[in-house]
Amino acid sequence: MSLTWLLEPYIHDEVHAALRPLATRRGHRALLWKDEWLERWPSLEEGTVIFHGSLGTADKIAASSPWNPGAFCATSRFLCSAWYEAASEWLLHREYAFTTVDAFVAAPSKLFSRFGDPEALFVRPDSPLKPFSGRVISRDNVSLEALDHGFYYEDVDLPIVAAPVQNVGREWRYVVASGEVITGSGYSAATRSASTEEAKGRPWDFAAQVATSLPAPEAVFVLDICEVEDELRVIELNPFSGADLYGCELQAIVDLFERLSHRS
Repeated sequence: MSLTWLLEPYIHDEVHAALRPLATRRGHRALLWKDEWLERWPSLEEGTVIFHGSLGTADKIAASSPWNPGAFCATSRFLCSAWYEAASEWLLHREYAFTTVDAFVAAPSKLFSRFGDPEALFVRPDSPLKPFSGRVISRDNVSLEALDHGFYYEDVDLPIVAAPVQNVGREWRYVVASGEVITGSGYSAATRSASTEEAKGRPWDFAAQVATSLPAPEAVFVLDICEVEDELRVIELNPFSGADLYGCELQAIVDLFERLSHRS
């Protein structure tokens, strides 16, 4: 069974530069994604097609392309509101509330009082497509502008989730498939780059526990965990096709999709 990689230019370029030769040595095709294909899907030979690039493009491919699978980006299953409750045992946010941008801006004191009137809250979109980045919002700075309204999205009814601010330490990203951790990497959220943190040992074991216990949103996905004081917690789940792979072992990922291709 053939396997074709579609790699979006200018997105995760360092990862793609290392992934491409590993894939082609296995006889896979590695093509550069073209935005014009969203208007007219090119005919690719039968087999497995895997896109990797931006979340927005991954979402469109998963929703509309004729390819199998095309992209691992089952967007609705990665909404925070779709999986937070199932992950409550391990979740970073022990307390959280779902609302909308408009409702939060219209009555911020209502949300702050729910959490004991702290000086600030952490706020992020419910959507895994992240129309704005998660951030800490102080009680005297709640506004549409502070939540990037008008820059990346126009809908004031955009669903969001708010939670008390946490002092997050080290962070790790793991690729999960069929309940198994395939590979992982430490990363820095501040620089959006791989870190030197060891992904094996205690963090890997914790990720493996979550991977075998939490209902999987998709056959292949990304699991982010972090350290808070001396505890390991789940930050979020992300669609594989739009996630940076940081320092993950790319050969393990190529091997994974080759196995999946043969099964399909």
